[in-house]
Amino acid sequence: MRGLRLPGPGRAAPADVDTAGGAVPAARAAHASRVYGAGATAVVALDDVTIALPAAQFTAVMGPSGSGKSTLMHCLAGLDIVTSGQVFLGNTDLASLTDRQRTLLRRDRLGFVFQSFNLLPTLSAAENILLPCDLAGRRPDTEWFATVVDKLALADRLSHRPAELSGGQQQRVAVGRALISRPEVVFADEPTGALDSRSGRELLGFLRSVVDELGQTVVMVTHDPGAAAYADRVVFLADGSVVEEMEGPTRDLVLATMGRLGSG
Repeated sequence: MRGLRLPGPGRAAPADVDTAGGAVPAARAAHASRVYGAGATAVVALDDVTIALPAAQFTAVMGPSGSGKSTLMHCLAGLDIVTSGQVFLGNTDLASLTDRQRTLLRRDRLGFVFQSFNLLPTLSAAENILLPCDLAGRRPDTEWFATVVDKLALADRLSHRPAELSGGQQQRVAVGRALISRPEVVFADEPTGALDSRSGRELLGFLRSVVDELGQTVVMVTHDPGAAAYADRVVFLADGSVVEEMEGPTRDLVLATMGRLGSG
């Protein structure tokens, strides 16, 4: 294990991420490590990771099975807590929050898209999209709702329940739900994994457009080089560490890099 720092009493790891000329990244990690278990059975899922994720960009996270990509996303999203180091959403240090504060942060400041859609079957598409507003007790922004629905081409499906929608349409509803609160970051975990190739390409095109046209920030974990090619940047992990970053990715360049790292 390389460079694991366990903080002593009153000591925090330095937040020395390069913030690109003073701009605050949408999310960042500074010397972040995540260890499960202890002693001889300890598993190091993240090992001294320092990374900044720029706002209004599309970042893909890739790596072989067991590389730590899902753990990194979970820590950045406040779904898991690092063992040492720091993780920030904007200027908020996630480790400084209580469990309830992290729950509220995820509800109010983040959006999530999962492979399995996670839609409520008894609600219509419109009701599923607006669910975060309902849970927060907030009146939805009708203009933003209309913009999201239009961008995702769901206007003629709003009254349908999930069982009446195709897989691609269900995932678009899930993206709409993730966007409705205008989150600072949308985290997408293998969002095309349950879709056919055509629906997957359409969904990735929608994610690309919400970055380019709506100014959203998207962070996507994927194993698919073709999906990663839609991103502005790809971050590659291996054995819990960031080993390479690629700007302007193409499918062939990503495939070659994954080949060197060992796909999975």
